[in-house]
Amino acid sequence: MKVRVHVSLKPGVLDPQGRAIQHALEGLGFDGVRDVRAGRMIELDVADETTDAALDSMCRQLLANMVIENYRIEKVG
Repeated sequence: MKVRVHVSLKPGVLDPQGRAIQHALEGLGFDGVRDVRAGRMIELDVADETTDAALDSMCRQLLANMVIENYRIEKVG
């Protein structure tokens, strides 16, 4: 089974990478971009019998920094 884990910074946490992207877009002439939040996507290929609890545990223990990040698990197929 393929699983995608989307990790993003929590609201209120400064995002210097997002700010750099926003400034670069403005420099390229793209007006109207008010805010950019950068994140990452981790794709896993796991056994079909992998439980939701195990996936959640993977995220909490390694894939996301629970102090400053949120995550969302998406099962692809």
